[in-house]
Amino acid sequence: MNFMLYVTRDRNGKDSIIKESSTVNFLYGTVIGRLLIKLFSCPFFSKLVGFFLDSSLSIFMIKRFVRKNNIDMALYEKDKFNSFNDFFTRKMKIENLNINMDPNVFISPCNAKLTCYEIDEKSLFRIKNSYYSVSDLLNGNPIYKNYEDGYMLVFRLCADDYHRYIYLDNGVKEKNVFIPGVLNTVRPIAFEHFDIYKRNSREYTILHTEHFDDIVQVEVGALLVGKISNLHQEHEFKRGEEKGMFEFGGSTIVLLVKKDVVEMDADIIRNSMEETETLVTIGSQIGKRVLK
Repeated sequence: MNFMLYVTRDRNGKDSIIKESSTVNFLYGTVIGRLLIKLFSCPFFSKLVGFFLDSSLSIFMIKRFVRKNNIDMALYEKDKFNSFNDFFTRKMKIENLNINMDPNVFISPCNAKLTCYEIDEKSLFRIKNSYYSVSDLLNGNPIYKNYEDGYMLVFRLCADDYHRYIYLDNGVKEKNVFIPGVLNTVRPIAFEHFDIYKRNSREYTILHTEHFDDIVQVEVGALLVGKISNLHQEHEFKRGEEKGMFEFGGSTIVLLVKKDVVEMDADIIRNSMEETETLVTIGSQIGKRVLK
């Protein structure tokens, strides 16, 4: 079995190595694991697990999760929860959300590990241990052509990250488009191979922003019980307003940004070229608007 290792770097240049969990490696790295995914991704089992995580029966999981992931519960509005999902989607105190409100600053929509890619029509991007072209990500929607030579920003959330996310500018959004997840095979395929054997559930929308042109935001969920909970369909939004949250299992946000709209911060570009993720916090600067 091949274990995924991620090298991450904070904004001060300090490196850390994060190993993918043994559970994820078992599920996606073995034949038995992928057979279990096929079983558990059936609607009946998915609803059953979701019911459990939403019930008071799952409360016992919280203390161990907090301890294992070194979560500082003082940052959040409450410390008593009705279920594991109630805990997982906990809300941060407003004073701990430091949103940069400079309209010319491009901000992170979430707490995450960020990788920045330049887009061309032949590019393949690794997201949640699968490989996607931009067209694949949007299920063939031809709008992806508007983002060639621009940026794809992949924000990978880990278990200890805040699982709510915000709008990064003022603007108006279109309706959400949901794409179900599928598992294509249970053959043993190493993570580093380019064979595409699974597609995660995902939901995308076009954000018509005030300062950064049209951005496509994609939330990537999971094949199992991960839920993407966006708060709005068509909606006029403000910078820093909450856009949605991931329930247990969902863990990646992707932004598509047009060419010559944003100048990404130099350390993020440099880290990405070195295949190193950059630790970013919700509402913090990750780039600047290109003034024309």
